[in-house]
Amino acid sequence: MKRYLILLLLSFQGLFAQVQFEAKVSKTTLGLNERLRIDFVMNMDGDNFSQPSFEGFRVIAGPSQQVSQSWVNGRSSFEKIYSYYLLPMQKGSLIIKQATIEYNGQIYKTSPVKINVTNAVQEARDPNDPTPISADNNLYLVAEVSKTNPYVNEPITVVYKLYVSYNIGVSNWRELDKPKYNDFWSQNIDVKQLVVEQGMFKGEKYQYMVLRKTVLYPQKSGKLVIEPLSLDIDVQLPTNRRDMFGRVLLTNGNKRVSTGVKTITVKALPEAGKPADFSGAVGKFDFRVIPSKTNLKSGESLDLLVNVTGSGNMKLFNLPKPVVPNSLEMYDPVHDEKINTTLSGMSGKIADKYTIIPQFKGKYPIKPLQFSYFDLGSGTYKTITSPEIMINVLDGPTSNDAVASTPTGISKNSISSSEQFKYIKSKTDLVSIKETDFFGSKTFYGLLLLPFLLLPLIVLLKKKKEALDSDAFGNRIKMNNKLAKKYLSEAKKQINNKEPFYVALEKAMHNFLKAKLHIETSDMSKSNIQELLASKNVNAQTIIDFITLTENCELARYALTSSSVIHQDYDKAVMIISDLEKQIV
Repeated sequence: MKRYLILLLLSFQGLFAQVQFEAKVSKTTLGLNERLRIDFVMNMDGDNFSQPSFEGFRVIAGPSQQVSQSWVNGRSSFEKIYSYYLLPMQKGSLIIKQATIEYNGQIYKTSPVKINVTNAVQEARDPNDPTPISADNNLYLVAEVSKTNPYVNEPITVVYKLYVSYNIGVSNWRELDKPKYNDFWSQNIDVKQLVVEQGMFKGEKYQYMVLRKTVLYPQKSGKLVIEPLSLDIDVQLPTNRRDMFGRVLLTNGNKRVSTGVKTITVKALPEAGKPADFSGAVGKFDFRVIPSKTNLKSGESLDLLVNVTGSGNMKLFNLPKPVVPNSLEMYDPVHDEKINTTLSGMSGKIADKYTIIPQFKGKYPIKPLQFSYFDLGSGTYKTITSPEIMINVLDGPTSNDAVASTPTGISKNSISSSEQFKYIKSKTDLVSIKETDFFGSKTFYGLLLLPFLLLPLIVLLKKKKEALDSDAFGNRIKMNNKLAKKYLSEAKKQINNKEPFYVALEKAMHNFLKAKLHIETSDMSKSNIQELLASKNVNAQTIIDFITLTENCELARYALTSSSVIHQDYDKAVMIISDLEKQIV
């Protein structure tokens, strides 16, 4: 009797074992150049694990999966672990968000983990390290600024160059921090192809590449700051070892470089001699006002083109607006820009085209327009004045001389008609004043009887739901089928993203097999799958294809894979699932 009681207690202990799923990290504070290990640990055999996004980190290894089970003093201990190695991409307080896993139809989540990333730390050098050369004095990122003391709206250029000595090699880089240009108008110049060039840096010969070119226009005076560009670079360093042919062996390393903060002292434009109509134009310009025609009939239109050509801050000022007599109806302009931006700044043409329609016969003057700009060459303000334009309307109704000759600031004349008619509606939408009572109506009796009519239907649905809920085995099969379809659909969506594609594809294959063979995750070994499929009279080639594809899903996430191979793997998975669906009865 005592022995049966002990067995009963052990059964209850296993039945009510608490499910635990947590994240464990190697350290909570680390330097920018240190690695972090994180383990997601569960004490049950969960499935469909989903990793967090790891924002602020770069995954350099993982996930690796470990499963361990042991018996200590008659008690079972089980652990399933997903491990990652991470490299921080920025300083500050970073949060590793929740990972999720599924067990017995329920989703479990880890708690978020807070990691404090400090400045890079000095790492103790291993005396057995075979690398005699480091990347510290052989790799530099430089921001070359064309001018550090410009005027407001004077163009300056920033060219970002990566200098690499001949002692090391560079294979790849990633942006950690993008430069910020607060209080600057900026435009990047496309670098279509990276070219390795030779040059001098710090008195020595270096190889360098131009990574980025940017044109800046300061928008206010004073000390303005250009935030740095920071890169994480993969490097190859020579060692003291050689191969059988005498060639130096290389080892892979990592180096983070930054341009540092650049300070630009911007001069304000001089107040002395500044014209009243100055709108901020800085550079060298030509200004013209051109009518499409000056002789026309009443009701005809003309186009008045106000344009500026030259070089300077073309997109950062407004063109002057014409003033026309009250008898000319002027419409809002159509703006046009043809501007080319190079390292020397913006150049080209901007124009406003106004459409003008006269209403009466006569001659109407358009006043001269003035355009003022600051000339960087002479350091003075210059003003260009257009000639007066006379519009001659040859025929049409005659206006009194006062209206015809008096210019106003109104840009668009409103011509009222002598007769105005409002549209008279020919249809009505009348509502009866007398309202029908709700009590005693058809709607009232329908709503009164509706609960009695629905009651039998509710009872039937409840019984059916209870029957479905009690079928745990059938529900598990349906859930696995549903998950297989879900992850296969997710794989199709992620077909252009290699790692998420293969994760989803592997989950789809496993869930499909669990649904068809009625097995658990712990039974998903290679040999067990082969035996079960063979017992179902599945074609041997289909079994081999299934095992091969599931093995490749893990390897392909970290290997170089072309887009054509990914499409082939997806088509192959669909074909295998279709074959298994037909062959497994």
